[in-house]
Amino acid sequence: MLSNIAYYMIFGRPLVLWLGLLSLLLILFAALIATLNMKFKIRVIPFKWHSRVAVIAVIVSLAHGILAIWINFFQ
Repeated sequence: MLSNIAYYMIFGRPLVLWLGLLSLLLILFAALIATLNMKFKIRVIPFKWHSRVAVIAVIVSLAHGILAIWINFFQ
């Protein structure tokens, strides 16, 4: 069941790959928000979005990790 979800193809690549890429981009975006607000005093994106993006990144990363572990150890 989870293997079918993990290997679901989107633009010719499996879903687990896209989730990994999305989690990386979300983590970098959360770091960018913090850096812009704290170090450079650029307030284009309010700092309250830093924690929101970080929580979403953790959720996506957990989904990516669960699918990756499933297809490597339980398939």
